Amino acid sequence: MSAGAGEPRVRSAELPTDERIARIALCRLGEPGATGLHEAVARGGAAHTLSRIVRGDEEVPGVVAGHYSATRLDDDLRHTAQLGARVVIPGDPEWPRPLDDLAIPPLCLWVLGPADLAEVSARSVAIVGARSSTSYGSQLAADLAVGMCERGFAVVSGGAFGIDGAAHRGVLAVDGVTVAVLAGGIDHFYPASHTQLLRAIARSGAVVTEQPPGVAPIGSRFLKRNRLIAALTCGTVVVEASLRSGSLNTANHAVAIHRPVGAVPGPVTSMQSAGCHEMIREGKAQLVTDAGEIAELTGQFGLDLAPVKRGRSRGLDDLDPADRALYEALPLRAYLDIESLSRAVGVASTTTRYGLARLELAGCAETDGLDGWRKARPR
Repeated sequence: MSAGAGEPRVRSAELPTDERIARIALCRLGEPGATGLHEAVARGGAAHTLSRIVRGDEEVPGVVAGHYSATRLDDDLRHTAQLGARVVIPGDPEWPRPLDDLAIPPLCLWVLGPADLAEVSARSVAIVGARSSTSYGSQLAADLAVGMCERGFAVVSGGAFGIDGAAHRGVLAVDGVTVAVLAGGIDHFYPASHTQLLRAIARSGAVVTEQPPGVAPIGSRFLKRNRLIAALTCGTVVVEASLRSGSLNTANHAVAIHRPVGAVPGPVTSMQSAGCHEMIREGKAQLVTDAGEIAELTGQFGLDLAPVKRGRSRGLDDLDPADRALYEALPLRAYLDIESLSRAVGVASTTTRYGLARLELAGCAETDGLDGWRKARPR
């Protein structure tokens, strides 16, 4: 708000001019996802926007100028360094450019861990789902995560109970790369019982958030966090989700920015899969059942093709219709003479002899050495 008569004005010399530090400061003035703040920064840059807001020259909806504190900014910078984290902003080599597809991308990201976010976003998949997952869903999430790692994908999720945790653990079990996106500060691992899991992720992958240190995760922040999971990856897969699951919010964000969405089917009687089934029914998601199908959905066109699924091949598969009809006329135990077979299929004896010879070569028919024939016994 504009400074009134008698109100002290912050001197420009007290405000940061570095874009990175200015973005960090702006994160304290309002919640991420503020349209006005995004538009102001896009017009004039972070440092200029911060100066105008704090000095009272510009009002931005949802942004409180009085929340700026040079002391707090110093604390945030010091705390970030003490944690061993880094702040990534647009223009950095590590900045994941797919985030720019969002209507309101984050001002900056706090990152803890060695994984390079630009590399992660180039070949990655989000695996999300119900917090109260079934054993079927948890096992499948872990298996899918392992399969995607084997295909060179990083796996991104939210670090939550259920499907998220199972996907992260699957990746860690095979020394793959996984990224957890938090709804709170980089120092506020949530849920608390996943602290060891998130620390393990930070050692080999990355823990990421757009919230400053110390910020607690609340419901609205989880919903905003979901857009980052969707945008960081090449596609989103929902393993289990009820009709009101937050993971459907992530999938809808992916749909909004034209990312592919896959959904794993479950029992039609399971409410934990009802959301997946509804997305498939509405055409928002493609049905996927294994890592190969997910790779085809989210990977490089023409290169990450899923193997064609076929039933077990049998010798009968390649028979032409006439030979198949002859095979079906053969008895299973007793032997039948050629004349009887000819009458059964309605062809000449000579044609029957040639057909029986072909069936014998195919391993489908056998003779008694005289004139009798029957179906070949399984070997």
